[in-house]
Amino acid sequence: MSRIVEIVHAIEGYDPDALHVDKARAAIRACLAPVRDVERVPVRAALGRVLAEDIVPAIDVPGHDNTAMDGYAVRFADLGADVTVLEGSAEAIPVADGAADVVTCAQAFHWFDPAVALHEMARVLRPGGRIALVWNTRDDAQAWVAELTGTVIGRSEFRAGGVNATSDRVDESGLFGPVDRASFAHVQLLGREDLVELVRSRSQCAVLPEDQRTPVLERVESLFDMHARDGVLAMPYVTECFRAVRR
Repeated sequence: MSRIVEIVHAIEGYDPDALHVDKARAAIRACLAPVRDVERVPVRAALGRVLAEDIVPAIDVPGHDNTAMDGYAVRFADLGADVTVLEGSAEAIPVADGAADVVTCAQAFHWFDPAVALHEMARVLRPGGRIALVWNTRDDAQAWVAELTGTVIGRSEFRAGGVNATSDRVDESGLFGPVDRASFAHVQLLGREDLVELVRSRSQCAVLPEDQRTPVLERVESLFDMHARDGVLAMPYVTECFRAVRR
């Protein structure tokens, strides 16, 4: 018999069909030993670990005016008294029917249950309201970017399916009119260490053993040497934008 079962059976007034949540928590805590050892490791080796204390960055993060990210963290106190923050999800938006003129999101869309989320978006939009979706992706039309994306960083699920991967879901829902699409090219200027850290921070690279990670990063530096000019690499991106009107 496991220790937790022994502890639970020893609880006064134990009822296997109605154990109070506080007693269950107490039983679980009795079987746990707190983490007491602290080890300092590089951030890239911290995957799966528990922080001993909060880490506060000394600089603005992200430090670029042009970044490929799903979103940003904000401090609610900075939003001002006239801003209302609601807790919800794409599949359960805490807004009344027809209350919104526009619903927008960026690459976080790929985490949604699209069928449920699109129904929720349509529900909260007024008739004639719009959804607006945005993806920021590396432009792998260039061979060296395709190599970086496909063999070093890991190919984007969105790019692998092309622009239709998103617009088809909207079309198939039957909730919106035709999807308008537009693409906008731009670049991000990176130094050698910027590019190396970009790749090192990706989960596909971070989880590799050191003997496998080293040749990946060496290949990244080789790509930088071949394509950088005056110590700066222009990483091409394409911002893919979609919009559709609620029926």
